[in-house]
Amino acid sequence: MFRLSSSACAAIFVAALSATAACADPAIVYSVGGKFDGSFNESAFAGVKRYMEETGENVREFELERDAQSLQALRNFASRGNAPVIAIGFNQANALKQAAEAFPNSDFAIVDMVVDQPNVRSYVFKEHEGAYIGGLLAAMASESGTVGFVGGMDIPIIQRFLCGYKQGALSADPDIKVLFNMTGDTPAAFANPVRGGELATAQIKRGADVVLQAAGGTGLGVLQAAADAGVLGIGTDSNQNGLHKGKVLTSIRKRVDNAVFDSFNSAREGSFSPGIQVLGLAEGGMDWVLDENNRPLISDEMKTAADAAVAGISDGTIKVHDVISDGVCPY
Repeated sequence: MFRLSSSACAAIFVAALSATAACADPAIVYSVGGKFDGSFNESAFAGVKRYMEETGENVREFELERDAQSLQALRNFASRGNAPVIAIGFNQANALKQAAEAFPNSDFAIVDMVVDQPNVRSYVFKEHEGAYIGGLLAAMASESGTVGFVGGMDIPIIQRFLCGYKQGALSADPDIKVLFNMTGDTPAAFANPVRGGELATAQIKRGADVVLQAAGGTGLGVLQAAADAGVLGIGTDSNQNGLHKGKVLTSIRKRVDNAVFDSFNSAREGSFSPGIQVLGLAEGGMDWVLDENNRPLISDEMKTAADAAVAGISDGTIKVHDVISDGVCPY
């Protein structure tokens, strides 16, 4: 049976339209918030840019304004022969499943959720491992003995991040206090910077002098509130150190860019295969950022501790609790 890939062109018949030939450029459907959200989507866009720059190939893109557009966008790309088609965000899982079933000979991928279909590659991350490093650095930087955490939608991925953050903070200071709030229980919780700022401000008033955001676009409000209050923020997903130079302790990156590049490039090389790809510190799926924007904030002691933790987690010496596989957070 013929299988579309990014290395071939196919004649595609679309209902009610005449037959058209389409080159199988890869395609991407960004989550709500746009590809320049400064966070999750923008990390995906970095992978797109890298792929285009390194290969000279084109990529088709679509930015969702609302989740309801996802299925149509995915189906449209597949019907035109684009492959693989990658969906960014857990909120596209149902739509991707339907599109994959409708186009069984097309390749798809999704970031941040598992879709169990024979033509889908699913990328998931060990957020708890990166969060551990964020918590460790937060506790070491804190002068008040209290740090904060503002999450987006209250879902297992964000709970996993919170638990790893707590564990990392406690590893550096057994007496540290960790304040935390979730922004909401719908995907809109990732696109409400005003509410993010309000939650961060409330935590700062309770003594938090370092606040990590794990809230997508909402997190921009968290970082703004921290900077305005003269305390430190911690970014996530993309490198956000430069948003408020000298006020962002570090960024815990989820390397969505690597997942996007891997998906497109493996298809280009003819090695794309379905299944689950799990990416943590050892696999290049999570990291922390040290650059010119935050270097003065990271002491030699902090860097040594963070590097040692990365090595320990990567080789299994340090076990970070995962609420998804290990159960309720014990911290």
